[in-house]
Amino acid sequence: MSHIPQIKIPATYMRGGTSKGVFFRLQDLPEAAQTPGVARDKLLMRVIGSPDPYGKQIDGMGGATSSTSKTVIVAKSSRPGHDVDYLFGQVAIDKAFVDWSGNCGNLSAAVGPFAISGGLIDASRIPENGVFTVRIWQANIGKTIVAHVPITNGQVQETGDFELDGVTFPAAEVQLEFLDPAAEEEGAGGAMFPTGQLVDDLEVPGVGTLKATMINAGIPTIFVNAEAIGYTGTELQDAINSDAEALKKFETIRAHGALRMGLIKNLDEIATRQHTPKIAFVAKPVGYTASSGKRVEAGDVDLLVRAMSMGKLHHAMMGTAAVAIGTAAAIPGTLVNLAAGGGERNAVRFGHPSGTLRVGAEARQEGGEWTVTKAIMSRSARVLMEGSVRVPGDSF
Repeated sequence: MSHIPQIKIPATYMRGGTSKGVFFRLQDLPEAAQTPGVARDKLLMRVIGSPDPYGKQIDGMGGATSSTSKTVIVAKSSRPGHDVDYLFGQVAIDKAFVDWSGNCGNLSAAVGPFAISGGLIDASRIPENGVFTVRIWQANIGKTIVAHVPITNGQVQETGDFELDGVTFPAAEVQLEFLDPAAEEEGAGGAMFPTGQLVDDLEVPGVGTLKATMINAGIPTIFVNAEAIGYTGTELQDAINSDAEALKKFETIRAHGALRMGLIKNLDEIATRQHTPKIAFVAKPVGYTASSGKRVEAGDVDLLVRAMSMGKLHHAMMGTAAVAIGTAAAIPGTLVNLAAGGGERNAVRFGHPSGTLRVGAEARQEGGEWTVTKAIMSRSARVLMEGSVRVPGDSF
């Protein structure tokens, strides 16, 4: 019986923020996968273990959640003022496609450390001790991310006492700056508010007419009020993810919001656009117990936010959605800003299923249009395993 041998591809398995994924240097990919296309997508799906009708990704590196079905490709950048190019692929779990339509803010925290450790940055530039600034070109959305990576004894420092709700163990802090984070999405004209409004009436058949803030910042995101859809904003994963009708409702809202934002031309297109836009619901602060058992009191946060990712309630908060939250909170009159108490603010701390997170944003109004120069938050990153992944030679 004939068989196809497996091939080995250099790779690193990393945690970044509350996500983890398989990282590759572009130069290490098989030649057919070094350019975008079918071969690359097939390879990454096989690495992660998709599509899997069982929904487990047992035969791959994925963890069968939106937070763990991720891939990253990093290369030296030829773009002036940037060190590396970073491309993110969200691998669908039970369907055969890779979504390249957005960034992963959590894994952004691991790109700088990976680039340094992987020799993509000239070693002579790395200090013996201190913080090294990596300028990253986020190729999915055409934006700059600045990562401040701690260095100890000439190496990336991974351990430390920085705690991030949603991550079990403390690690070294990596501060991220998302510059000019308004996402330039096709059909949205690059506008932060593609409808031209801070709050819209979004008509959703079978659900009703909802107040919605639809924003392109970090990642296209649709915000609605928790109360308007029957929630409190204190929900944990099981309350949403075990409810098939709730998941269907969120997907319907997401589809109609995407259409209104100009991200899709007809509702059928949403099935092949799982990663964007995100949908989130907000509420004013009340106390709740996080998934870890930690108590979050109303006075600990400015507002509550729950967000859906790849059709499920996220266990914490996507980094890109946190950018959208911080940006929307900085603009008076959005639903996020109003849930946080209204007025001008340059930072918010919000409650999510795993605890709390602080994110800052610098916003200003020019000629009646809102712009945000940058959003700032802290994450951490750590190498979990490095070496090679193996896939059957005929996978792609």
